[in-house]
Order: sequence, then C-alpha cells, then structure tokens
Amino acid sequence: MPAAERVRPGGRVAARARSTPGRLTALMLLLAVLGLLAGTAGVVGVMQRSARVDGVRNGSGPLTVQAQQLYRSLSDADATVAAAFLSNGIEPAALRQRYQDDIAAASAALSAVTAGAGTDRDSVARLAAQLPVYTGLIDTARTYNRLGRPLGAAYLREASGLMRTELLPAAQRLYAAETGQLRADRTGGASFPWLAIPLLLLTIGGLGWAQRYLSRRTHRLLNVGLVVATGLAVVMLGWTTLSWVAVQGHLDTGRRTGSEQVDLLVQARTAALTARADEALTLVARGSGGDFDKDFDERLKALVGDGSGGLLARIRNSATDGQVVDLIGAAQGDTRVWVASHKKERDLDTGGNYPGAVQLAVGNGNDSTGVAFQNLDDRLAKAIARANGAFTTEARAAADGYALAAPGLVVLTLLMLAGVVAGVQQRIAEYR
Repeated sequence: MPAAERVRPGGRVAARARSTPGRLTALMLLLAVLGLLAGTAGVVGVMQRSARVDGVRNGSGPLTVQAQQLYRSLSDADATVAAAFLSNGIEPAALRQRYQDDIAAASAALSAVTAGAGTDRDSVARLAAQLPVYTGLIDTARTYNRLGRPLGAAYLREASGLMRTELLPAAQRLYAAETGQLRADRTGGASFPWLAIPLLLLTIGGLGWAQRYLSRRTHRLLNVGLVVATGLAVVMLGWTTLSWVAVQGHLDTGRRTGSEQVDLLVQARTAALTARADEALTLVARGSGGDFDKDFDERLKALVGDGSGGLLARIRNSATDGQVVDLIGAAQGDTRVWVASHKKERDLDTGGNYPGAVQLAVGNGNDSTGVAFQNLDDRLAKAIARANGAFTTEARAAADGYALAAPGLVVLTLLMLAGVVAGVQQRIAEYR
C-alpha cells in the first residue's frame, strides 16, 4: 500500500473525534459526568445534613433533656432535704419521698447521658463518684437529726457544700457539653448545600447550552431527551433548595421557641431551687446562716431583678407560646409572694420566734414560703415541658423534611442521565 494511502490509527481516532458524531459523544459524556457529580453532591449532602438533623431529634436533643433532668433533680434533692431538716427530727413522708425520687431521677438521667456519645466523660465520672458520697452524707445527717444531735446540721451543710462545689458544677458542665453538641448538630443540619446547588445550576446551564448547540447543528427546535433531563435537573434543584429552606425553618423555630426558652427556664428553675435550699439552710444554721441568706437574695435577684425584671422577665418577653407567657406571668406573681413571705420569715427568726419562722417555711398556709416556692416550681416545670414539646415537634418536622430527599434525588439523577444519553444518542444515530 502506498504511504500516502496509509492512515495511522491515531489519525483515525482524531478524525473521528473531530467529526460531528465524535463531538456529540464528547458532549454526551460531559453532560453525563456533570449530572452525575451534581446528583452525587445532592445525595451525599442530604445524607450528611439528615444525619445531623437525626442527631438533633434522637441524639443531642434527648441527651440535653436528660442533662436538664440531672441538674434539676440534684438541685431539687438539695432543696428538699434541707427543708425536711426543719421538722425537728421527724421528716415529712412527702419530703422524704421527693428526695428519694430526685436521687432516682438523677441516677437514671446520669445513666442515660453516660450511654450517649460525645458527652463530657470527666464530668460523668465525677458525678458517678460523688453522688454516692453525697447520699451517704445525707443518710448520716438524717441519723443524727433523728437523734436530735446538732451534728446532723453539720453533715447537712457538708453535703450541701459537696452538692454546690462538685455535683452541680459537674452537671452544669455536662449540660453545657450537650447543648454545645445540640447547637453543632442544628448548625450542620441547616447548613447550605454549597456544592450541590452550584453543580445543579451548572448542569442546567450545560443542558440548555447543549440544546441550543444541537438545535443549530440539526435544525430541530427540541430534543426530547435533553428537555426531560433539564426538567429533572430543575426538579432536583427545587427539591434540594426547598428541603433545605424547610429544614432550616423548623430548626430555627425549634431553637427560638424550644431550646433557647428551655435554657432560660432551666436557669430560672435552678435559681429558685438553690434559693429554696438557701432559705432552709439559713434556718437550719440557727443564727449562723448569713451566707445562705445572702445567696438567697442573689438568687431571687437573678429571678426577678428589682421586682419586674430578671430571668423571668426575659423569658416572658421572648416567649411566643401564649401558655408559656401566662405561666411565667403567674410565676412572677409567685416570686413576689415568696419574697414577701421570706421577709416575714426572717423577721420572725431574727426576732426570736424560730418555731414561727420554721412554720412559715414548711407550713401549708397561703403565706408559706414553701407554698409560694412550690407554685413557682410547678409553673416553671410546665413551661419547660411546653418548650421541650415545641422543640421536639420542630425537630421531628425537620427530620421529615429530609425523609425522602436522598432516595428521590438518586432516582431523579438516574432518570436525568438516561435523558441525556437518550437525547444525544438519538442525534448520533442519525449520522450512521
């Protein structure tokens, strides 16, 4: 064969690539790769965000509630046992049962948080080690108190000191760790799909350009396969965007009406419980409880400020749930009653009427500090339950927003790729 008639294999490939069928094949591969990248980014992104939302719903969210329960139970146990010591050695059965329930609830909450991932292990270990020490001190204090010995009050103060310097700070750190994880999960679940949306926009633009190119080359207005692929890419873009908007909205609403409200309510309830323990310990100390009384004043100031401010006012002003607003309004009234009754109690104690002061602290009358505190605590508990319920509802709705997104995007991606191949392959076949 003459040299002029010989065609190198590489030359044939190059010639084929420069031909119209070759260019169409390259276009088909380019569109397919672009669509596959966009679909993969969409599916992977949805799966990652869905996992973070699931963490909000089933992981960090419930663990934060358990950390709240742990802190509240420990605070209430300290306040309850202090009030029980004012009964001249014979603890009221109701207060003893409440203390036991608090310790059981704290132990259960600690176990639940320990089983969760990502917790503050050091705080968990400290709580697990110190809680039995605290209950042991309380048991010893009770024994001496039943015998009428002053040593019981000393053991009670030691136990309360352990609670305030070791147990409650550890519980607070644990709560902070869980709320930090909750914020991270919420942020991750609501993160913008920075990779998927630009790739989908690029895919849609590429499909549009390809249709114009084919229209000029073939003088045909529409390519059914590419039109279908473009429509599917638009649907993918809309699904990705709208699901993100919906999930972000639910998570933000859950934050505003749920977790942020709960955080403030927990602070308010803890301040009230600590103040109640201070009030009882002031009386137990019999003249040497000035530090407890000073701490009581600081806790009440944190709650209501000068009478109409403080944590309760912040909660009421930021609440969007009408029932929470009403509950906090009533709680503010309970706090004012408590402050007035506490003043009477202190006047009785400093005036030498210790039995009268104790009766005002633990009695069942409308002017009792114990009744005012219990009313306040009940309302705060109901408000916390409402806010937790709002958070749970929004977390569930956010999880539902991603429920079908990943499998749906997989199906749409495959159909889009099929449309690209069918549409371009049809034009390639016309050249054979």
